[in-house]
Amino acid sequence: MTHEVAPDRLHLTLFISGASPASTRAVRRLRDLCDRNYPDGYDLEIVDVYQQPALVTSRGVVAVPTLIKDLPLPIRLLVGDFADESAVLTALGLPEPTAA
Repeated sequence: MTHEVAPDRLHLTLFISGASPASTRAVRRLRDLCDRNYPDGYDLEIVDVYQQPALVTSRGVVAVPTLIKDLPLPIRLLVGDFADESAVLTALGLPEPTAA
């Protein structure tokens, strides 16, 4: 059975550098943001630049943490600590949640 990615499902790849404080913080912030804004689910692949250097090179990553939104299109790239949720959503071209 092959795993197909739904084109409308949020698919992100986060490049980090080991268990550094900045990387740990980036993972926590990103998971929190996605859990709150995408309750229907998302795919988050975490890539340690030390463990998968070939993937880092092939994706053109030059700094960490780097987040790549692969789906839905268009592909977007964001480098930073993801502290400003509104800025992260805007930079990734994702809609901000509406107040309930």
